[in-house]
Amino acid sequence: MKRKRARELARRYLAEQNPTGWFEALYAESAGDAGAIPWADMEPNPNLVAWLDAHLAGSAPPAGARALKVGCGLGDDAEELALRGYDVVSFDISQTAINWCALRFPASPVKAVVADLFAAPAEWNGAFDLVVESYTLQVLPPPVRAEAMRCIARFVAPGGTLLVIARGRDPSEDEGAMPWPLTRDELDDFTGAGLVAVSFEDYLDAEEPPVRRFRAEYRR
Repeated sequence: MKRKRARELARRYLAEQNPTGWFEALYAESAGDAGAIPWADMEPNPNLVAWLDAHLAGSAPPAGARALKVGCGLGDDAEELALRGYDVVSFDISQTAINWCALRFPASPVKAVVADLFAAPAEWNGAFDLVVESYTLQVLPPPVRAEAMRCIARFVAPGGTLLVIARGRDPSEDEGAMPWPLTRDELDDFTGAGLVAVSFEDYLDAEEPPVRRFRAEYRR
C-alpha cells in the first residue's frame, strides 16, 4: 500500500513536469509515520554497511575525510557514515525529511540540509572524498536520470569515490513500475561525467524475496 501511494504521487507530479516534488508531498502526508515511507527501514542500508565493512576493514577513513549522502531521507545512512569517522553532509529535497532527521538524531554531527540535486550549492562541487547515492536514481524517471548522474558526479573530489547502489535489470527486461531498476549501461554514464569505473557488483540481496542489486564504485 505504501509503495502504491508513492507511485500515485510520483505519477501526479511527473504529469506536472515536477519529477522531484512528490518527495515532500509523501513525507508531509505521512505525518510522522515512517511506515508510510517505502524506503524508510529505520536502519542503515545493509548494502552500504557491507561496502564500508569491506573497504574500511575496521579502520577509520583518513582524518578530515568528507562524505556526502545524496537523498538522505530519514538519515540512517548519513549517521552510519558519521559513525565510521567521516565528516558528513547529507541532503534531501524534502524539508519534512530533514526536520525528521533532526528529531531522530538531535545530537548528530551530520550536517543535514535541504537542497535540490539539480541546483546544489556550488561549493559542493569537487568537495567530497566519498559520495553515496543509494536508491535515488531508481525513483527518478529516465528523462531526468542522466542529468541527475552528472550532478552527482560533480560532487566527487579529485581522488574521491562515488558509491552507487540501485535495483538492477538487464536491458531486455521490462523496467516495471517505480522504483525503476537501472541497467549497467545507465550506470556507466558516470564515466562520461569524468569518473573512472573501479568495481561493479551484480547480486541478489538478503531481502524476502531477494532483490537484484547493482553496487558500483567510481573514482575521480
